[in-house]
Amino acid sequence: MSEQVAEGNGEFESVLAYLKEARGFDFTGYKRSSLMRRVRRRMAQVGTEAYAEYLDQLQVNPDEFVALFNTILINVTGFFRDPEAWEYLRAEVVPRLLAERSPDESLRIWSAGCASGQEAYSLAMLFADALGVETYRQRVKIYATDVDEDALRQARHATYSSAELEGLDEQKLEYYFEAQNGRYGFRKDLRRSVIFGRNDLVQDAPISRIDLLVCRNTLMYFNAETQTKILERFHFALAPRGTLFLGKAEMLLSQNRIFEPIDLKRRVFRKASNGRASYNSSFTHGMGQHRGLEVPITERLRELAFAAGPVAQLVVTEDELLAVVNDQAELAFGLSERDIGKPLRDLDLSYRPLALRGLVEQARLERRSLRIKDVEWRRAGEIVWYEVHVNPLIAKDDTLMGVSVVFHDVSGARQLLAELERTNRQLESAYDELQSTNEELETTNEELQSTVEELETTNEELQSTNEELETMNEELQSTNDELQTINDTLRDRSLDLDEVNEFLESIMLSIRAGIIVVDSDLLIKTWNRGAEDLWGVRRDEAEGTHLFNLDIGLPVTDLRPMIRTAVTDVAYENTVMINAVNRRGRDAVIRLRCAALRGPDGTSHGALLTMEDTAAEV
Repeated sequence: MSEQVAEGNGEFESVLAYLKEARGFDFTGYKRSSLMRRVRRRMAQVGTEAYAEYLDQLQVNPDEFVALFNTILINVTGFFRDPEAWEYLRAEVVPRLLAERSPDESLRIWSAGCASGQEAYSLAMLFADALGVETYRQRVKIYATDVDEDALRQARHATYSSAELEGLDEQKLEYYFEAQNGRYGFRKDLRRSVIFGRNDLVQDAPISRIDLLVCRNTLMYFNAETQTKILERFHFALAPRGTLFLGKAEMLLSQNRIFEPIDLKRRVFRKASNGRASYNSSFTHGMGQHRGLEVPITERLRELAFAAGPVAQLVVTEDELLAVVNDQAELAFGLSERDIGKPLRDLDLSYRPLALRGLVEQARLERRSLRIKDVEWRRAGEIVWYEVHVNPLIAKDDTLMGVSVVFHDVSGARQLLAELERTNRQLESAYDELQSTNEELETTNEELQSTVEELETTNEELQSTNEELETMNEELQSTNDELQTINDTLRDRSLDLDEVNEFLESIMLSIRAGIIVVDSDLLIKTWNRGAEDLWGVRRDEAEGTHLFNLDIGLPVTDLRPMIRTAVTDVAYENTVMINAVNRRGRDAVIRLRCAALRGPDGTSHGALLTMEDTAAEV
């Protein structure tokens, strides 16, 4: 059984080695139990049981990397997650951090393991509340990093659903977010101060000069050795007395006293002023641990190293006497060995390029490091900019030995920063223009896509119409041929039709009864001789006239219902006796028969009225 476990572990290590070799992700520092559990979960999802089999699948299916990383890197996050700790950060940590820095000093914040960005934007809201939006935009930079590119992509987009904003109070939601197509986007003017980038805490170099480092619920995924390495990198990243904010489930496992607890319950720590991390400090360890060197030689080496230092540096005693000056300080400020032992107040350096005595006294009394930025010094017709660090020198027995003053020449960096800021402004402007252009292009693309679809539909309809027209053309040609044949036939039969018409006319003249035929619009189509004799209206006067417009002795308006029924009902037929006045002005009783005029198609085409004077019959 133990051999099987060992074999399984070996195969699992092969998977980790392949991930590091193929994709550059080094998971060897993660806790094996958690890591194996998550890899096994993904293996179960794809239906594989052996690590070797799953390694084959990774080699043949590149898309499987993404699914595996999403399973390993569980990005559980939220806005102001663990509210009690964030409230402590707001009420205690941020005010102290601001009080320790000058009003114009910039603030650098690092959100390590930022996932999809909620933690970084929570920090942005926290400092915007504390400083005000305008000051925040001028002073604060938030660096948000993660190894998960998909999470970083979502974080850069800065839009969240209602469910992801659950728990955020209405005031913050309304002030810091804007509704965008059913989602909520973080304010663009504050979004620009948050810089997202990929950073592997195990392999990549840390960001430096950080005032507040937030890394919550990330260290817990690493083993103790890897956690120690990461914490040493964090120690290097933080500025003097910088603050570290961890998750509630995490503790500092490093045995080095490189961080001091501020509040253990909320997992807030401060960079220890006398702590020493091993990151990037091989020179210090090499000198202190080499026992073969004699003490005088070591002291001489230290003096030479101090004198040859690349930055201007000097040391004053507790009594403010100049004790040590290196070569760079002598060249920069015109000092020499004759000035050693003189009181600082007697030297020009005490008041230029800055009021140094007050700073030395403050560092000595408060026993804390001071950093003064943007110190201008005119030398030999040129302007040099310094960042001055004033550090108290405290012995192991907590005795104050003196104060070290270091002048860092930041002229080049200042120029680069100015160029960088100018470039950033240009990039931001270009980004806004590109964003606007991109949105316009997306809109235009959608419109073009819609137009293409409409044109395709129209083309199909035109194609169908063309086919129908071709069919109709063939039918019309055939009909034309038939009509030509019918026309020839009708021409041959026209004489026969004239004879038929004459015959029908003879019949109508022979019938004594009055006959009136109307069409469906009640226009008179036939008016025979009998009708002329009854009512005294000639045929040419009656035909084409509306029946109800005739001024005759027949009360046609009383017959309206019966006639309209005959027009619409093909089966209608009725006979009535009505009182009328004939053409001679005499009263007459008329037998009137009304029937529908049946057409060949079986529908009513009008009405047929037959009228007889009953007195004439007697």
